[in-house]
Amino acid sequence: MPRKEKKSQIVKLPECERPYEKCWKEGERSLSEAELLSVILRTGVAGESVLDLSRRIVNELGREGLSGLYHHSASQLLQIRGVGKVKAMQLKCIAELSVRIARKALNPSTTCFQDPDVITDYYMEEYRHAECEKVLLLMLDTKGHLLGEKVISSGTVNASLISPREIFMCALRSRCVHIILLHNHPSGDPTPSAEDILITERVRAGGELLGIELLDHIIIGDRSYISMRRENLL
Repeated sequence: MPRKEKKSQIVKLPECERPYEKCWKEGERSLSEAELLSVILRTGVAGESVLDLSRRIVNELGREGLSGLYHHSASQLLQIRGVGKVKAMQLKCIAELSVRIARKALNPSTTCFQDPDVITDYYMEEYRHAECEKVLLLMLDTKGHLLGEKVISSGTVNASLISPREIFMCALRSRCVHIILLHNHPSGDPTPSAEDILITERVRAGGELLGIELLDHIIIGDRSYISMRRENLL
């Protein structure tokens, strides 16, 4: 009986407002965030159509809309009325898919990672949504191809907690010739702090001694970034 009720609520909508029909006729870009979400979730809950449920989910995610999925854990999503374990997992998978799709657009084994625009295209979606600061080490070959990556710090970025020794042990194991540091500012403002500049100088100096060049230190904010090399801070 509940399933029939949910179906009838969608049928009552004018055909042009039904997400599936609208998508077929006008294309997926014509759909709102709530309509896109309703196509993926497929079913509503007793007394509420999937479209109404989707609208409420988007509203409860806050002003970021679907981007808020990155900042909500599965347990937090379960607090939204009508969202059970299955729907919570569907919502988290939407966020993860968007990150993977963004990264798949570039092939790390063939793409030159010496251009900060290319680097941030690859890492922006993952790092701009991170809720704590993470420092990532990128290790490159002579052609700028990515040999490997390693998170070397997670939490507050503090020069005393980031060891050039650990960085260069990883770099030497990978047999790279260039390295790049990348980290995020959860505030959304990528402006380098005094601590960021100190870390950069320590790693640059260590690299000179070992013959491993620090090409850049990139700081990711919310849809923005700063290359310390471009800013003449390296």
